[in-house]
Amino acid sequence: MSTLLEDLHAQADAFIGIRRDIHRHPELGFHEHRTSALVAERLEAWGYQVERGLGGTGVVGRLVRGDGKRRLGLRADMDALPIDEATGLAYASSHAGVMHACGHDGHTAMLLAAAHHLAERGRFSGTLNLIFQPAEEGGGGALRMMEQGLFDKYPCDAIFAMHNMPGIPQGRLALREGPAMASSDYATVTLTGIGGHGAMPHRTADPIVAAASIVMALQTVVSRNIDPLQMAVVTVGALHAGKANNVIPQSATLELSVRALDRDVRSLLEVRIKALITAQAESFGVRAQIDWRPGYAVLINTPTETAFAREIALELLGPERVTLQAPALPGSEDFAFMLERVPGSYLLIGNGEGDSHGACMVHNPGYDFNDGNVAIGAAYWVLLAERFLN
Repeated sequence: MSTLLEDLHAQADAFIGIRRDIHRHPELGFHEHRTSALVAERLEAWGYQVERGLGGTGVVGRLVRGDGKRRLGLRADMDALPIDEATGLAYASSHAGVMHACGHDGHTAMLLAAAHHLAERGRFSGTLNLIFQPAEEGGGGALRMMEQGLFDKYPCDAIFAMHNMPGIPQGRLALREGPAMASSDYATVTLTGIGGHGAMPHRTADPIVAAASIVMALQTVVSRNIDPLQMAVVTVGALHAGKANNVIPQSATLELSVRALDRDVRSLLEVRIKALITAQAESFGVRAQIDWRPGYAVLINTPTETAFAREIALELLGPERVTLQAPALPGSEDFAFMLERVPGSYLLIGNGEGDSHGACMVHNPGYDFNDGNVAIGAAYWVLLAERFLN
C-alpha cells in the first residue's frame, strides 16, 4: 500500500490548504453554511451527485460506478466549538469565540481528499455515499439528517467514520469492536424548599443542605448500584443556590451529566438517579423537580464491519501501527445513532503524543488537527471503499 500512501501524500498539500481554510473560518452546529458550500462545490466539480441542506447544513455526495449492488457510507463531521482559540497559528480562527477545537476541519479534509482520489482513480463497482454531517457537538446533526431521510435516500449496507485522538501516536489507527463510546444524558434538578433567615434555619426547608446531600448520595449510584465491571459516570457539574451568607434561599439547582457504555446500565442509571434524588429531597422536606434530557446513544461497533475495518488498517499500515482492540472512551458521539440504523464501525487516528504538536487534547483552546493525518486518513478511506465495493 506504499503506492497509495505516496499518491495521497503527493496530493495532500491542496487538502491541507482546505483544512486550514476551514479552520480559519469555523462555524457552529447547523450554521456550517460556508463549510458545506465548500464541500458541495468540490464534490460537484469531481462528478458526484450532491444534495445540499440535508439536516439543515449537511451535504451528501453520491458516486455510482459499474453494476455493483453494494452501498457504502463514509461520514465526516463539519462543526466547530464555542471556544476562543489560543494557538497563535497563522491560520487561527478569524471568528471570536469559535474554533475547530475537535478536528472536524481535518475530518472533512481527509474525506474530501479521499473523494477526489476515488473520483479520479477509484477502482470500484457500487455506490459510494459520502456524508458530511453538521452539528455533532451536542446538536444531534446525525439524527437531524436521518429524520430528513438520509438512509431512505442513500441506503448503505455499512457505514464508517473516523476521529482524531491526541495521546495516540500520529497516524496510528485504533479500532474497537463492541461498545466504543459512552451514552450521554443530562438532567437539571430544581430543589424547592422554604427560604428564610440564616440564623433561624429551623423555620426553613433548606435546599442547599438537600443539594449537598444529593451530590454525595449520587456517587453511590455508581459504587453500589452498577456492576463493578461496567462503566458509569455521574457528574454534578454545577450547583447554583443563594447569594448571601445569612439567607437560606428558596431553591437550588443542580446540573448532571450521566454516561454509560451499556444500554441496560444507562436505563438503570436513570431509574436510580431519579429515585435517589426524590427520596433525598423528601427527607429534607424539599421538593425535587427533575428535567431529564436523553442525549447520545452508546456507540456500538458491529463485529463484521469492525473486523473488515481492521483488515484495511493492517493492509495500509501494518500491525506495528494498528491497535486492534483499543479501550472504550467515556466521551460521546452522535455517529452512534447512525450505527443503530446501519452496521458499521468508528475508529480513531492518532493526532500525536508527548510534546508533539498534536498532543493537546480536543476541546482545548490550544488544540490543532495534525496535518500529517490528511494523507493517511484519506488513504484509509480510499482503500476501504475500494475493498468494500469490490
